[in-house]
Amino acid sequence: MRVSLLALLAVALVPAAASAQKEAVVKAAGDAAEAHWPTALKIWEWAEPGYQETKSAAALADAAEKAGFTVKRGVAGIPTAFTAEFGKGKPVIGILGEYDALPELSQGTDPFRKPRDGGNGYGHACGHHLFGVASLSASIAVAGQIRAGTIQGTVRFYGCPAEEGGAAKAFMTRAGLFADCDAVLHWHPSSRNTAGDASCLARIAVKFRFHGTAAHAAGSPEKGRSALDALVLTMHAAELLREHTPDGTRLHHTVTSGGGAANVVPEFAEGFFYVRHPQAEVVQKLYPRLVKCAQAGALATETRLEIAYLGGTMEILPNNALAGVAKANLTALNDLKYDADEAKFAARLAETFADKVSLDTLAQVGDVSGKSSGGSTDVGDVSWVVPTAGFTTACWVPGTPAHSWQAVACGGTTVGKKGMALAARTLAATAYDLFADPKLVAAGKAEFTRRLSGRAYAPMIDKDQKPPLDYRDSKRKGGE
Repeated sequence: MRVSLLALLAVALVPAAASAQKEAVVKAAGDAAEAHWPTALKIWEWAEPGYQETKSAAALADAAEKAGFTVKRGVAGIPTAFTAEFGKGKPVIGILGEYDALPELSQGTDPFRKPRDGGNGYGHACGHHLFGVASLSASIAVAGQIRAGTIQGTVRFYGCPAEEGGAAKAFMTRAGLFADCDAVLHWHPSSRNTAGDASCLARIAVKFRFHGTAAHAAGSPEKGRSALDALVLTMHAAELLREHTPDGTRLHHTVTSGGGAANVVPEFAEGFFYVRHPQAEVVQKLYPRLVKCAQAGALATETRLEIAYLGGTMEILPNNALAGVAKANLTALNDLKYDADEAKFAARLAETFADKVSLDTLAQVGDVSGKSSGGSTDVGDVSWVVPTAGFTTACWVPGTPAHSWQAVACGGTTVGKKGMALAARTLAATAYDLFADPKLVAAGKAEFTRRLSGRAYAPMIDKDQKPPLDYRDSKRKGGE
């Protein structure tokens, strides 16, 4: 059952006189989400890798331009990053959007494992095709109220690529793109609705590339030096390192290149490694220890180590003042409920889950205040330079794990569409509150200053480091 707008206005902290305007911005956001659902489906189908989201970024930027926004493309030296701005003056409220997909998770809308025919192997297993469209829909709705003169200020949509390991927002933050913002809002697809001043894990990403010597693995193995052996030793050393790291540490890796034939000593191998912890300073101390694991692998195998440092992302600096506004709006606006076909799809999909979760959770909004998401996001970097708050909406069947084929399947159906629309309306309502009540923005800034406690933002990307535009490049790196 849909919550009435009177109930919304009672909890969303706006003056009663603004009820009609707030009702209008919420409705406009829902209408915009409906109108841009085809765009979300296109981005879902394209499933473009990080920093390679050419069509996805263009679709969103073009839609913003059509809505009257001033668009700047290729910002921060990133071809698929852009900003879209409407209005003038203060406050400046930013809304983040994403659109990159994940490898090896191609999937259709079937409730069973079935990769899409003719795809590129990627899939929107984190729902970023919904993220960008919902955020833009909310921005367009807010722009309508600025155009009408009911609120004053600037709304700025940020087109953010490569969140999945590419740390684009860290480079965008370093470029000063958030320097004049008064507050920034974001959201994320999930299997449940949550809000609160949650944080996340800080992260450093790195690729270790080993260059060895090829030889016949049977006829002349003594002449070879295996790059794969070096990588295997590195991974084993990293596993042993786990025992001697602080609580909350996460070390994980994958092999991105390991040789092509069993009878050839691999001359090139590459592994992709993450180091995570709730505190960035701990991650920075752990990273050199991980590098020693790679150096040991190279030393033992007489191969050459090449380190491709991809940079790191900060943990989110929470902001309860802003998170409370978002939570009030999400709670009041939550109207998620499946129809018969969606419930049937959910039941079939749930057969693939280890743990079943009731559909009744769709009506709930969980409080995640003081908790960590368990993942990482480059939203963290943004939160260290401007007050930032976010939430999640149920875009996947309850119980669906993120980064799974099941999440991809949900994202191409009306299950994803409904969660996306709820996010758009919640973002628009929250942004409206910030425009309408300067005290909310001031409270967010005051808390931001308190939480910083005199600390300065110190990004975990090198001073002159360029965005790793090829980090999703699947081409073999041997011979470089």
